Amino acid sequence: MSKSVLIVNRKAPYGSSAPREALDVALTCGVFEQPVSLLFLGDAVFQLLKAQQPDAIGQKNLASNLSALPMYDIDQLFVCAESLANNGLDPDDLILPVTLLEKDSVAPLFANHDVVLTF
Repeated sequence: MSKSVLIVNRKAPYGSSAPREALDVALTCGVFEQPVSLLFLGDAVFQLLKAQQPDAIGQKNLASNLSALPMYDIDQLFVCAESLANNGLDPDDLILPVTLLEKDSVAPLFANHDVVLTF
């Protein structure tokens, strides 16, 4: 029996292992055909930015892992609209299509999943 999984990303793309670990968990769930959704809050919206150049700080780009999500049937990507606006971004700045959520829609998203993991 499969359980729906929501992975909540709260960290900027570089500076901790949390974003990479979140993607690893998402891809692992995808391999086992578990329904997976990802939610990006706060500084985590920077994980989705186009044209990142993390090699300047000795990091690997997350874009290749993120671009693999559709191959694992992970296409439920949610972004807090307020987080985008607070960081001066809009959906056109992102590498993957996302669903924008207002703050009051985040709690129901949590309630609609069997498992919620926060990174």
